[in-house]
Amino acid sequence: MISELQVGVITQTHGIRGEVKVFPTTDDVSRFKKLKEVIMDNGKERLNMEIEGVKFFKQYAIIKFKGYDSINDIEKYKNAKLYVTRDKAVRLKKDEYFIADLIGMEVVTEEGGQFGRMKDVMVTGANDVYVVEREDGTEVLLPAIKECVKNIDMEQGRITVHIMDGLI
Repeated sequence: MISELQVGVITQTHGIRGEVKVFPTTDDVSRFKKLKEVIMDNGKERLNMEIEGVKFFKQYAIIKFKGYDSINDIEKYKNAKLYVTRDKAVRLKKDEYFIADLIGMEVVTEEGGQFGRMKDVMVTGANDVYVVEREDGTEVLLPAIKECVKNIDMEQGRITVHIMDGLI
């Protein structure tokens, strides 16, 4: 299981006082209000960053990190990814999962047959859609609804699905 979860990406600086505009990769942008620190990774270095302030603009979080007080201090971190450790992640409700934990899981049919591997999750308005890669390299899109996804066993790393008529 992954120990860190991505919560956002710095898209650009915001103003001249060291703030950055963050595109959230979490389903609830308001979670940034509760965060005290994040791990920033720009590909060259990983830094623990203390959050000094958070505002919101459209779908973005505007974040001010402690000790970064000018545009010159923070500009080099454009496109850096922001992570939290699992213990600082949002508490999940029953039948909720982190996408990072689902990717790579084995997908089997109700009858026990091998179907493929979870490749990605598409977040749509109505319901999520699971992208399953078959052994031959083709992809099948499965709606993440109770009629289709019968069981997710995190310990076994297996998702059991019912293949509804017309899906393949």
